[in-house]
Amino acid sequence: MIVPLQKDEDFVEDFHSADKVTGAIHVWWMGQSGFLIKWNGFGLLIDPYLSDSITRANRGTDTPCNRVSERVVDPLKLSGVDFVLCTSLRPDRFDTETILPLLAANPNLKIILPAGSKTKAIEALGSADPAIITVNAGAHDTVPPFDFHGIDAATPKIRRDEYGNSIDLGFVIIFGPFSVYVSGETTWHTHLIKQIRRWPINLALLPINGEEKTGERGDTLNGFEAAALAKSISTNIVMPAHFDLFDTGNVSPEEFTSCCERLGQRNRILELGQRMTMGPVTDPSSGKAPPSEPQRSSEWGLGY
Repeated sequence: MIVPLQKDEDFVEDFHSADKVTGAIHVWWMGQSGFLIKWNGFGLLIDPYLSDSITRANRGTDTPCNRVSERVVDPLKLSGVDFVLCTSLRPDRFDTETILPLLAANPNLKIILPAGSKTKAIEALGSADPAIITVNAGAHDTVPPFDFHGIDAATPKIRRDEYGNSIDLGFVIIFGPFSVYVSGETTWHTHLIKQIRRWPINLALLPINGEEKTGERGDTLNGFEAAALAKSISTNIVMPAHFDLFDTGNVSPEEFTSCCERLGQRNRILELGQRMTMGPVTDPSSGKAPPSEPQRSSEWGLGY
């Protein structure tokens, strides 16, 4: 069992003691695709999975899914989180057993979702009734101090609901001098680089577990593709995710790191619960594409 570098009370203390200097951000890896960002006193939690719900759901089936790492922190003890961003309703990205305790610890919590996922999310959360902000691909919504821009995610196809709203998304998150790209679960599709290169990306958070491309739901980037995508969007630094949580489909980050080295792409692998602090260093060659449209409402269909 992998033990986090920081967990429980030590992790919470580190999160709360992180300084509020606007010239830097603090990033912790929470396991699987989960990252916690703190900037200027605001906490943003991305795709958190801090329970054993998937293990229990698969117990006694032909596809057991057991943890190989300990949980970083009990979500009920993690106060100071202002936003939770979920890139899809996959159970390791939208986990009610994580989100409901977070809501109890953070009563003013706001949840950011793809617009096409809102109805099912409300049904899953029931009477908790959190504030939900929705975004579509090619649009954005501003919830100070963050600006959330929707990026198409293909899993392996781009999915939309009957009104044209996005079901899966990546996000470029803008705040202060920073631009962070969170890909969500996605394969490399034709619009991806053009959509992201509207901004100079400081940090990219990408999955690396796409060993086999089956053409079925769940296809995602592998280590080589994650390294190549990071280089293509001129991100200052890239961090891999989606490994070292379950005993099935657990890839090594070796392919990712070796490809980054060959491409000259700066990268960082965090241990569970580890913090990285970084400043706003960018590649001046990026950020040349037109901006996205404002998100007009949660019911706004894109028509394609």
